[in-house]
Formats: sequence, C-alpha cells, structure tokens
Amino acid sequence: MSDFATGDLVVCAALSAAAVAVLMVATWLIGRSIGRYNVIDTTWGLGFVVVAVVAFASSVGDGDPTLRAVMLAIVAIWGTRLAVYLAWRSRGKGEDRRYALMFERAEDSVARYAAVHVFVPQGVAMWFISLPVQVAMFQRAPGVIVPMVGVGVWAVGLGFESIGDRQLSRFVADPGHRGQVMDRGLWRFTRHPNYFGDACVWWGIFLVACGQWQGLLTIGSPILMTWTLVAKTGRPMLEHEMEARRPGYASYVRRTSGFVPLPPRS
Repeated sequence: MSDFATGDLVVCAALSAAAVAVLMVATWLIGRSIGRYNVIDTTWGLGFVVVAVVAFASSVGDGDPTLRAVMLAIVAIWGTRLAVYLAWRSRGKGEDRRYALMFERAEDSVARYAAVHVFVPQGVAMWFISLPVQVAMFQRAPGVIVPMVGVGVWAVGLGFESIGDRQLSRFVADPGHRGQVMDRGLWRFTRHPNYFGDACVWWGIFLVACGQWQGLLTIGSPILMTWTLVAKTGRPMLEHEMEARRPGYASYVRRTSGFVPLPPRS
C-alpha cells in the first residue's frame, strides 16, 4: 500500500472546492439581502473549518488518525475564534469602509461587482490556502517532529492574534481613547499583531502537513496567506485608511515595525 492516498485526495479537493463554492454563494446571498457584504469576513474563518471537516470525513480509513484529529482541531479552533470575533466586532454596524470604497468602482450592480471582485477571489484563495489541511489528512506515515514544531508555531500565532485582538478591542471600547492610535501591548512592537499571528498560524499548519514530503508541495499556501496580509488586502488597505483618520498614525508607522514584532525605534 502506498503511504499516500493520491486518488482520494483528488476527490477530496473536488469536494472541498464544491463546499467552498456553496459557502460563498450562500454568503453572497446573505450579503445582498442585508445590504452589506462584509459578512464574508466572518465566513473566511468558517470556510477553512468547513474544508477541514470535508477533508476529515473524506480521509476516513486513509490518513493517520492522530494527524487527522490534530489538523481538524487546530483549524477548527483558529477558524471558529476568528469568525466569532469578526462577527462580534461588526455587530450593529454598516458596510466595512474597505468594501465601501471598493464598491464605488462598480459601474452597474454592486452585487455583481462584489461577487466577481470579492467573493470569487476569496473563495479561490480559501481553497488554495487550505491545501496543507487537505494533504495532511491523507498522510498514512507522517513523521512526528516537524508536525510538533508546526503545532508550536500555530500556538504562537493563535496567541499573538488573540491577544492582539483583545488588546485592540479594549482600547477602542474606552471613550477616552477616541481618535488616538493604539500603540500599547503587542501593538507597541508591530503595527499588525493580528496579521502576524495569522501568518504564523498558517506557517504552523503548513509544517504540520510536512510530516511527509507531499506537504512540502503546498508551500504556496502559507506564502499566499502571508503575501495577502502584508502586501495585498491586509496591511496596505488598513494603513491607508488609518493614515487618513488618525493624525498620529504616521509617527506610529515611523517607530513601529510593520509586521514582524521588533523593539520600537526611537
């Protein structure tokens, strides 16, 4: 017997793609009905959980039981926490400013523009980034050391992301901080502790999938996630908005690392 169920993985990849497509369509319909499409932010975390569940069910009798359980657990914990936090943060609010600015480019239907420029790209990215999760589920003879290191990296990322989000939420909730720049706690060492944590989570998941050599083939997944956070829809869009709304943000940028936590510059 081969130590990797390639054929079954192909079937799983197709099922996962179908599940992501159904989830994106459902989220788009919800967004159209309530008049705001930032609901996709909540679906982002849940989508990975859905893929993990599909892969876990598809790999019954194929992959290593322990590795399958570990992968399902770490994806479910990360994805559920992120979804709950983003849903809580957006409660009672209108459309996210990032999406509102994007939709100003729509020449006809905002719903169509959102589908083509937001939901389809995010669905494709979700499926591609989830490849380490799918591959790991079908590994029959994984090693131990590299996956253990991966769980450690994942734990660091989850902690960084969770603590950063908690610190920011408490800062924003204080009326005395209105108009100020959050530069305390983890935010003193990096302007984006949540994004840095997110990247660590997915590099950790990638390492968990590297218990066998097939996992190495999915290295594009954490690279895409990191690039998206650092150079695409994460840091650039947020910082452009913050510079326009916070007078002291430019000074904060000059003294604080943009991604990797470092001591602040004097």
